[in-house]
Amino acid sequence: MKNVKLRSMLTKAKPLAFIALAMVLCPLAINGQSKKPAKNAPVFSSVVYQGDDLVYKNNPLAADEFYNPILQGCYPDPSITQKGEDYFLVCSSFAMFPGVPIFHSKDLVNWTQIGHVLDRPSQLKVHDTGISAGVYAPSIKYNQYNDTFYMITTQFAGGFGNIVVKTKDPFKGWSDPIKLQFEGIDPSIFFDDDGKAYVIHNYAPDRGKELYSGHRVIKIWDYDLENDRVIPGTDKIIVDGGVDLSKKPIWIEAPHIYKKNGKYYLMCAEGGTADWHSEVIFISNKARGPYTPAPNNPILTQRYLNPNRANRVEWAGHADIVKGPDGKHYGVFLAIRPNEKNRINIGRETFILPVDWTGEFPVFENGLVPFTPKLKLPKGVENKTGKDGFFPNGNFTFTENFTADKLDYRWIGLRGPREAFILKTKKGLAVNPFNVNIKEIKPTSTLLYRQQHNNFSFTTTLEYTPSSEKDLAGIVCLQSERFNYVFGITKKDKDFYLLLQRTEKGVSTVIASTKIDIKKPVSLQVKATGDNYEFNYSANGVDFVNLGGTVLGDILSTQIAGGFTGALIGLYATSVNDAQP
Repeated sequence: MKNVKLRSMLTKAKPLAFIALAMVLCPLAINGQSKKPAKNAPVFSSVVYQGDDLVYKNNPLAADEFYNPILQGCYPDPSITQKGEDYFLVCSSFAMFPGVPIFHSKDLVNWTQIGHVLDRPSQLKVHDTGISAGVYAPSIKYNQYNDTFYMITTQFAGGFGNIVVKTKDPFKGWSDPIKLQFEGIDPSIFFDDDGKAYVIHNYAPDRGKELYSGHRVIKIWDYDLENDRVIPGTDKIIVDGGVDLSKKPIWIEAPHIYKKNGKYYLMCAEGGTADWHSEVIFISNKARGPYTPAPNNPILTQRYLNPNRANRVEWAGHADIVKGPDGKHYGVFLAIRPNEKNRINIGRETFILPVDWTGEFPVFENGLVPFTPKLKLPKGVENKTGKDGFFPNGNFTFTENFTADKLDYRWIGLRGPREAFILKTKKGLAVNPFNVNIKEIKPTSTLLYRQQHNNFSFTTTLEYTPSSEKDLAGIVCLQSERFNYVFGITKKDKDFYLLLQRTEKGVSTVIASTKIDIKKPVSLQVKATGDNYEFNYSANGVDFVNLGGTVLGDILSTQIAGGFTGALIGLYATSVNDAQP
C-alpha cells in the first residue's frame, strides 16, 4: 500500500538542515503580523463552509445522542490524557502550521480547541518538507508526580526527529522542543506510580533480523525526568512484529502503556494505517515486560466487515484510552469515511467508543462490528457540540467574516505561520502573496481549512486586481503540493480571467477559463457531492455560474495522492502564477 511504502521511506529519511525561517517566509512579517497589505493583495471578506452529508440527514440525533466522529476532517492519530476533570486531546498535523491541534473537554463529548501545541517557529520547522512529513503521532500524557503535561512526538523536519515539549498548563503554551536521542516513530511516555517514567516507540528490528516488509518492533527505554532524556543502554524490544510473528503482522506502532490492578497493559496499532488497521493489547507484570498478547486480539478493527455496508467507516486503529467522568473507560482512535467511489478525501478522523474493561483486558464496545453514526451520551452529559464555542460535528455551517480579533484555530498555514502573510483590514482579510507557487515545497501564502464532509460547499468573496499574469488569487483545494486544484483570478494582457487548474503528479493543466469583470467583489465557490466537484463563481454573490463542468475529486484522495493528510480547502495568493488562460 502507498501509505506503508511512504511511512517506511519517511522512517529512514534523514531530517533536513534548518534554514532561518524568516528568510524563507517574507520580509513583511513584523512581530508575527504582516505590516501592511501588498499592492496586489487580495482581500477576502467572508467564507462560508457548509456540510451536507446524507448520513446525518438520515440519522437525526435524539436528545440523548451525539455523532461519531467527534472531530471531522483531518484530525488523525488522537492521543488523550486527563488531569482531574479536564481532558486534553491532540492529533497529528504533518506540515501544517501551527502544529498539533489540542482540544479540551470535561465530558469527552463536547470539545473546544484551545490552540496548538507547536505554535512557534522555534518549535516547528517544517518549512522545507512535503505536506505528509513533519509531525507524526503526538502522544500527550499528564504526570501527577510533578504536575506536568508532556507531549512527545516525531518531527520529520528541521533536524528534530523525536522530541518532547512540556507545560504546567496546556492553556498557556508549551516549551521549546527537547530533542530525544533515539530513532523510530510514534513515541509515547508512561509514568508509573512509583515515580519512574518510560518511553516506548516503534522501531526497526535489530540489524539483520528484518523478516519481511513492514516488520517492526516496539522498544522501551527508561526515561530520566530530571534531565528529559532516555537513559542510554536501557532500550529493550518488548514486542517483535506484533501479536503473532508467524503471521507476518505489519507496522506494530502507536504504543501506549496503562496500569490497572497492578498489571501493565501495552496497547498498539497493528496492520498499517489503511485497510488492515487494528488495535491490539498485551499484558505484563512489569513495565519493561515481557508482554504477552491477549487471546482475543484485535480489540478494535473494521477490516473483516462487508465492504458494501451502509455508512461505512474503515481503517480503525491508532487508539488511546482514558477513564471518563462516569468512571467508565473510553477510547479515541482514527478511522475514515470513504465517499461513494471508495475514495478518502476527508482524511483520517477522530472517533470515540466506550471501552469495557470489567474483565482482564479492555475491549472497545462494538469495536468489531459496523460502527454507527451516533452514540448514546454518557449519563448526565448534554450534547452542546456546535454551541457556545464547542467544536461542531454532523452537518454544520461555519461562517467566517474575519472581524474577530483572533483568527479561528481551524484556519491553518502550510509550512509557515499564518501571521506572515495575513492582515486584518476594514474590508476583510488581506493575503499578501508570497513569491511561491502552491506546487513548491516552501511556506505558501495559503490560509487553509480542513474538508470535513463528503458533500460540502466552500464559498468566499474577494476583491482583487492582479497586476500581471504572475499574480493569482482565489481558492485552492489541496491534497498535496503535487495534487491540487487552483481556482483563481489572474491577468492576461489587459483583461482579467478566472481559471481552473488541475495538478496531478506535479503536472498542471488548465481545464477552463473565462474573462471576468472585477470592478465589484467576486464570489468563488467549490461544491462537492462525493467524488464530483464543481467550481462556480458569481458577480452578485447570489447567482453562480459553473466553470469547467463537473471534475473528479480523485486527486484529492489518499488513494491517488498518497500521504497521510485529508483534503484542505483555502484562500490562496501567489506572485509566481504559472496558470495561463
